[in-house]
Amino acid sequence: MITGLSDRTDRELRGLARVLVRSGYADRAEVEAALTEAVREDAPEVDAAALVPELITEAVADLEADAATWPAQTDTDRLDDVLDELEALGLVVVRYCADHHDARKALEAATEPKGVVFFTDTDVWHAVDFGMLELKVWHPDTANVAPGEALLDDVLALLAGRGIQAAFDEGRIETTINWQRRGDCDFEERRE
Repeated sequence: MITGLSDRTDRELRGLARVLVRSGYADRAEVEAALTEAVREDAPEVDAAALVPELITEAVADLEADAATWPAQTDTDRLDDVLDELEALGLVVVRYCADHHDARKALEAATEPKGVVFFTDTDVWHAVDFGMLELKVWHPDTANVAPGEALLDDVLALLAGRGIQAAFDEGRIETTINWQRRGDCDFEERRE
């Protein structure tokens, strides 16, 4: 436990570091910025400049230890394959965006898109902790897909073809996924 913090704040800061690092999308600068903001907000009495590198180092070490036990192909690798296939079919794919406004902007910027598939940063954090990732699928006019529509059926078939369990529920696809993304981000501590 971090000296001077309540159990709850300690747990929340470590949890935030964990999901940010394990997302596989946030780089070190983004992780540092998010954690620094959280420390300043939730634990202003603590030196963020000292604590944040400690939180990141711990989260990276835990990730590296776990990653050594992962299979050669993970659920997130299979998800990436599906997303690549959807892009090849003309859909816009937006990964780890802040919100649906980012997805709308990407869709509007595309030339003759067949639709958009997206998930947010908080969707990924939920997948890290609970093994469920929500995918949102929209038509080119931003309307949600609905049961029986070809676009939804195609996305579900691609997920199933890659061994990813998925079900459509209340305007989104809920995938059962063990979030094991090998980080492409550089988390080596910066040297001055």
